[in-house]
Amino acid sequence: MGLHVANYTAADIKALRERTGAGMMDVKKALDEANGDAEKAIEIIRVKGLKGATKREGRSTAEGLVAAKVEGKAGVMIEINCETDFVAKNDKFITLANKVLDAAVASGAADVETLLAFEVDGKTVGDTVIEEGAILGEKVVVRRVARVEGEHVAAYLHKTSKDLPAQVGVLLAVDSASEAAAAVAHDVAVHTAAMAPTYLTRDEVPADKVADERRIADETARAEGKPEAALTKIVEGRLTGFFKELVLVDQAFAKDAKKSVGSVLEEAGTKAEAFARFRVGA
Repeated sequence: MGLHVANYTAADIKALRERTGAGMMDVKKALDEANGDAEKAIEIIRVKGLKGATKREGRSTAEGLVAAKVEGKAGVMIEINCETDFVAKNDKFITLANKVLDAAVASGAADVETLLAFEVDGKTVGDTVIEEGAILGEKVVVRRVARVEGEHVAAYLHKTSKDLPAQVGVLLAVDSASEAAAAVAHDVAVHTAAMAPTYLTRDEVPADKVADERRIADETARAEGKPEAALTKIVEGRLTGFFKELVLVDQAFAKDAKKSVGSVLEEAGTKAEAFARFRVGA
C-alpha cells in the first residue's frame, strides 16, 4: 500500500462533520474520494446515505424530540424520531425538527401525511426528512403532529434529561386570554406533562370503555362479598376513581391535590377546550 497524503486537515473533517452530522469514518472516506473538495464530499455523503436509507427501513426509532410553537390562537406540536440519543441531540437533527415544525405551522396540517406532502422551497417535507436522515445515517421519522386552537394556547416542553432535547410536550387551549387564564393554562400544561391524562372530559371516554370498567367494578365488588344494597354506590365510587385517573379536568391538580384541574381552571374564569400530549416513543 503506497503512502497516501490526505489533502485535507483535521479542521476540514471537523467542519464537515458539523455541516453534515455524519460519522468520522464516513466523512474521511468522502473527503478521500472527493480529493479534499468539501462540496463534493457532501454530495458523496448524501448519495451514500440515501442508498443506505432502504436498509434502514426496518430499524427502530425510539429516540427523538418533541417541538412546539404557538402562533396567535393555534398551537402546533410535532414528534420526530431517530434511532439513537446521539443523533437526537445533534444540531442537524434539531435544525431539521424546527424546519418540520415551521412547515407544520405554515401548512396547517393536522396529520403526518399532509405535513410530509407539503412543499418548502420546491421540495416536500417528506423528501427533506429522508435526505437529512441519510446524511445523519439514521432512520428519521415524523411520527405525529397535533394542532390545538383556543383563545389562548399554552405550550410546555419538558426535558427528561438535561443532555437531550425535550422528550415530553403539551399544548393546552383555554377559552379565555386573560392574564389569570394564561397563568393557569401554563400550570395545567405542566400538570398534563407529569400526569399524562388520556381525555379532556368524561364525555370523551368511549362508552364501551366505561361499560367495561363498570362491569369489572361490579364483578370485583360481588367477588369481595359486598352487600347488594351497597353495590351501586361502590361501583360509582370506582368509576369516579377511573375517571380521575384518565380525564384531565377530573384529575387532582398537581400543585394543589385538594382541587381538581377543572375547578382550578374555573377559579381563573376559564375552561380547557383541547389538549395534546406527546412523549417520545410512547
